[in-house]
Amino acid sequence: MLECLPQVPEDSILGLAAACRADPNPHKVDLTVGIYMNEEGLCPVFDAIRLAQEALVGEERTKAYMPPAGDPGFNSGMQQLLLGTGSRALLEGRVSSLQTPGGCGALRIGAEIIQAAAPGARVWVSDPTWPVHIPLLGSVGLQFATYRYYDPASHGVNFTAMVEDLKGARQGDVVLLHGCCHNPCGADLDLEQWAQIAAMAESQGFLPFVDIAYQGLGDGLEEDAAGLRLLVERLPEVLIAASCSKNMGLYRERTGATVFVSATAASAEALRTQAQVAARRIYSMPPAHGALLAARVLQDDALNANWRDELQAMCRRINGLRTSLVSKLELCTERDFSFIEREKGMFSFLGLTPGQALALREQYSVYMLDSSRINIAGINGANIDYLAESVGKVLQSP
Repeated sequence: MLECLPQVPEDSILGLAAACRADPNPHKVDLTVGIYMNEEGLCPVFDAIRLAQEALVGEERTKAYMPPAGDPGFNSGMQQLLLGTGSRALLEGRVSSLQTPGGCGALRIGAEIIQAAAPGARVWVSDPTWPVHIPLLGSVGLQFATYRYYDPASHGVNFTAMVEDLKGARQGDVVLLHGCCHNPCGADLDLEQWAQIAAMAESQGFLPFVDIAYQGLGDGLEEDAAGLRLLVERLPEVLIAASCSKNMGLYRERTGATVFVSATAASAEALRTQAQVAARRIYSMPPAHGALLAARVLQDDALNANWRDELQAMCRRINGLRTSLVSKLELCTERDFSFIEREKGMFSFLGLTPGQALALREQYSVYMLDSSRINIAGINGANIDYLAESVGKVLQSP
């Protein structure tokens, strides 16, 4: 039976990362997969997570299943982290959540809820968006439309075009929004623009679905959640998919949450039960380890302060790398790369052609996507000069 299945192409991003690992060039630079790397080129373990893990290993007495909704402390902590302790929706009991296997699991559970409520609903996604959004959400039968978002000429948000396109979103539609640190372009909405989207949702009746995977890596934990919180304060219903991979370093522990903001407490509870049924169909019970670690960090004052300090240092480092990269590139090229400094989070488009991205890989072992999307966190003091010089040489080539 299985012999009829053909081989399919590898994921383009993971394939490039594998090619970089196999490259023998000692000067190779990997700017592909969206993982935070430190100055040594390692994805670090947060000190607060290490301490929480040591305590958990010493205290854990069972490996029984987690509750279907996940760890209560984790769910409560994530709700407060995302919405703020003073959130009116939280205080009124209109929020529920489900612990999920990473941000991908959170998106899939959100899609299951949408499909249950409105089979075949239309989801509006930004152009560009994270490549896995459409496969994840579309796997349940949802339909898609796109709204213009990134303007390659200005290297910023084309908000006029975004609004024009979203005027076509109607009641029963879902609009997928990046909460902060847009993947793949790094260009974010400002608060006035978030307010305009909220007003459109109010008048047109569409449901915002916010994917927030990088809270704390743009301007800070509170600042990065400001747009999401504005939507929650103004609208009766918001879906949220959150991840602890980036801001807690729990990539391999697959730790995330789907959060439901509803008009009433009864509706929020109904959504939680619907989500549990969906999870039971897909993966049954959530993984424990990452959520138990995150819950300790979110609930323990000392661990929380430690984590916030380290996350803030990571944020400063990323923003510092952006500033340094602009300076280095402008020394090696005649182009204006100042837009990189205005963007947020781990990603930026360099504005190169696919041919130039290919030349960087083949001639200089500098690995980036064909779109010239780079992971800023893959840059460090040892490779930034080589990166800038390589880009300059490619741009000077006929």
